[in-house]
Amino acid sequence: MNFSSARQLFYQEIQQPDECIDLAKAALYIAQEEYPDLEPDEYLNALETMAVEAEERLPSHRYPLRVIQTLNQYLFDDLGFAGNQKGYDDPRNSFLNEVIDRRLGIPITLSLIYLEIARRINFPMVGVGMPGHFLIRPDIEEMDIFVDAFNRGEILFAQDCQEKLNQIYQQPVTLQPEFLATVTHRQFLARMLTNLKSKYLQRQKLEKTLAAIERILLLFPNAELELRDRGIVCYQLGRFSQAANDLETYLAKVPNARDATVIRQLLTQLGR
Repeated sequence: MNFSSARQLFYQEIQQPDECIDLAKAALYIAQEEYPDLEPDEYLNALETMAVEAEERLPSHRYPLRVIQTLNQYLFDDLGFAGNQKGYDDPRNSFLNEVIDRRLGIPITLSLIYLEIARRINFPMVGVGMPGHFLIRPDIEEMDIFVDAFNRGEILFAQDCQEKLNQIYQQPVTLQPEFLATVTHRQFLARMLTNLKSKYLQRQKLEKTLAAIERILLLFPNAELELRDRGIVCYQLGRFSQAANDLETYLAKVPNARDATVIRQLLTQLGR
């Protein structure tokens, strides 16, 4: 595979067993494609420094809620991290280096910083891929609370998540158990890249959209919708051979897809 150095590093990182993938490193390799001069170690060191400073503030008795309260005060009051309400769609919100530098991010990147600091102080937390939002929670048995890093570490219970879902979708949405399921490291990275893909597509930056899709497919090679989307983007970029291959593979995998007729029409235009 003829990858850029950043893509090679990303690919190498995700070849490990899921629980061994270093989320911060992988996220910085994603950013390195956008910022070729980025030095990942500089930002890994910044996270280490934050963890040391957070640890110094911890109470002697590390009750989970006290730890969360301490992390919240440190990250959101002392360091000034915040959800980027005004510029939510800015692609910079999806790059870990930019979020650390600017102290602004979206739910998943702010959650990543929170998770990385929590991991370094031996307070296990996990990501929760709620639709339309992203949360984290302590990985502690029988402790069903969630932390909203986008909203200054607000602590939520299941009923609060239900209300947040209704607010996001502006209609009643039944909270399903899978909505609050823990995400794997690969799912976490794929969600980051999906956000990036969406922002670039909105701006019609097709090469960058394609780069995001390609990395999602490195994580999940059999993701049918990503194969389809890569085919469509390649078609728009005039890469017709790649487009035809991807669209044919998509139809072979999902012959009764809702958009099968449209995809077949595209393939006819491509001489297939």
